[in-house]
Amino acid sequence: MADALLLLSFGGPERPEDVMPFLENVTRGRGVPRERLELVAQHYAHFGGVSPINGLNRALIGAIEAEFAAAGIDLPVYFGNRNWHPLIEDTVETMRADGIGSAVVFPTSAWGGYSGCRQYDEDIQRARAAVRDAPELVKIRQYFDHPLMIDAFADAIGAARARLPEPRRERARLVFTAHSIPLAADAAAGPPADGGNLYSRQVAEAARLVAAATGFEDFDVVWQSRSGPPRVPWLEPDIVDHLRSLSSAGVDAVLVCPIGFVSDHLEVVWDLDNEAAREAADLGMAFQRAATPGPDPRFARMVGELVAEHLRGGAPRRLGTVPGYGCTRNGEPCAAGCCEPVRRPG
Repeated sequence: MADALLLLSFGGPERPEDVMPFLENVTRGRGVPRERLELVAQHYAHFGGVSPINGLNRALIGAIEAEFAAAGIDLPVYFGNRNWHPLIEDTVETMRADGIGSAVVFPTSAWGGYSGCRQYDEDIQRARAAVRDAPELVKIRQYFDHPLMIDAFADAIGAARARLPEPRRERARLVFTAHSIPLAADAAAGPPADGGNLYSRQVAEAARLVAAATGFEDFDVVWQSRSGPPRVPWLEPDIVDHLRSLSSAGVDAVLVCPIGFVSDHLEVVWDLDNEAAREAADLGMAFQRAATPGPDPRFARMVGELVAEHLRGGAPRRLGTVPGYGCTRNGEPCAAGCCEPVRRPG
């Protein structure tokens, strides 16, 4: 049983004066040079110093509340973030004051791996340690292959395809993109007994499922938004490099699906809608980016299904064959050694 749902997300600035403190929170302990933070802060400045993620999450909470009401799920919904207000520690304190004894946690990441899963467990552990008599917090399983999310992505690709110039529409190349991570972090993703590389395997599986739902037999999976020292190997190819390779091969139209993101934030609206789109324009390529699924009504419906599955013991609705994990209690990892953080070289 549970008394509430906690939507747990990454967080983002909502005023220009929030940007640098937010970036300092994100990079704390990683030794990122001030100049790098100032460069990223300029990207936020293009959007008035506001990330869309908090607003989108509040809209999602409203949709979840409506979905709960329709499904007969009597749970209040709380909102907490890792890196910016409302911070999870403050939210868990509010939950305790409200008399919440236990809650289901929905993370806005569908994936395994340290950043996509275990770091949310660390958020839960940190919040519970900061709040006396904190509620029990049980995180919902990974949902990268849930049918409703796959359908939402597939329809978004169809809508993006319709926006391409008609002469190029039928020959457009479908390119899936997700946030790159160091190869060492991907190798450590998942329980050790599962063999690692869980994150990249799940991304590839979700891409396969969405491509099949849209009728594409051929597609590419690429990566974006890498950071850190150039000598540290990350998942490749980078999307901008891949656009150049496609152009060299004669491709003149691309459909980009941000499969690794459930809602828009800087890595989508800047890295794709600005940098990748500008590169495509310079190459003479028609470019359209599919919408992320968070605002789609099916996404809130999926959250309702996942909560009902957890509370009522229903069979998981999944389309893929790659394993999924992530259901944890009070921030304890799925298994010993699961998604261990990899120390980044300085």
